Amino acid sequence: MHLKQSLIIAILLGIVAIATWEFYWRDQGMVPNLDDNKNLWANQRAKLDEDHSNTVVFIGSSRILYDIQLDLWQELTDTNPLMLATQGASPIPAFKDIVENTDFSGTLVVGITPPLFFSTTFSEAPPIKRSQTLVEYYQKRTYVQRINHQLSIPLQTNLAFISDGDEKWDSDVDLKTLLSRIHIGQRGPEPELPFNIFEEITLNRHMKMPEYVTQDTAYANTIKKVWKSILTSGDMPPPDKQSTTAAFIELAEIFKARGGQIILLRCPSSGLFKDVEVKGFPRATFWGELVQKAGVKAYHYDDYPRLQNLFLPEWSHLSTEDARFFTKEFIKILKSDQVQLTN
Repeated sequence: MHLKQSLIIAILLGIVAIATWEFYWRDQGMVPNLDDNKNLWANQRAKLDEDHSNTVVFIGSSRILYDIQLDLWQELTDTNPLMLATQGASPIPAFKDIVENTDFSGTLVVGITPPLFFSTTFSEAPPIKRSQTLVEYYQKRTYVQRINHQLSIPLQTNLAFISDGDEKWDSDVDLKTLLSRIHIGQRGPEPELPFNIFEEITLNRHMKMPEYVTQDTAYANTIKKVWKSILTSGDMPPPDKQSTTAAFIELAEIFKARGGQIILLRCPSSGLFKDVEVKGFPRATFWGELVQKAGVKAYHYDDYPRLQNLFLPEWSHLSTEDARFFTKEFIKILKSDQVQLTN
């Protein structure tokens, strides 16, 4: 009897503690948020092992992830968009996986973010490893991992203090992140600039910029400060245009030979990001040479006046409103060029 009462009391105390913790963070302005992680990516990748006759696949880095709005794409093209872009990564590992491990021969839209695409082919370098890690996770994931992910979804979407992302944002309030901020008696260099979350994603990896980033200049500036520290640190290795271009062209030739269609897309950038890209990755010798060697359709936002001067709150990703405009206009351009998206 005492054991039963103790169990009931323990459960009630647990519920009260969780509710109190949740209410506290809600009061601080936090809201539940689904995290972009390896499980979301793997679930989308699995669709390439099913019927994909009406599918258009997107690979690249976070720009194409944010800037192509999947609901509009599906509505306006009557095709099924499949988002396999990876934040902060090169598209080459995902492209290699598609070429070597699937029979997909439809349309592949490749987002080109110069600092990442032309960075390296070294397997341990972050731009390659981040993407390759997702590919390997998909190939090796267990049923237990799949079930664990499914169980985590209602927690992530209903509790503000739950986080299951691969990225660790300084604005996260899960217990692991909070504990990592505690440095009792520690002396050393100044802590790194806080990198706050600026993503809002759905189960099919439809990403958009949250309104609070678009509307809160101070918040957006915290992200710009991180970009500035990275872009001006001097720690970035020189680009490896030769090996990255060669690796991509080799895969492109195989993909085209089996009937696949590749479309290259250069999404917008602004501010310091654009300055660095213009100076460090001159269009003619990077984008231009890639397009010429690949021999595929290619679209650069700077070639279309209506795609210039769009709003990128933190220099690298479009606001939701402008991402929707960009998606619509890109589709109009494809249609005007009579591009057939499905075989």
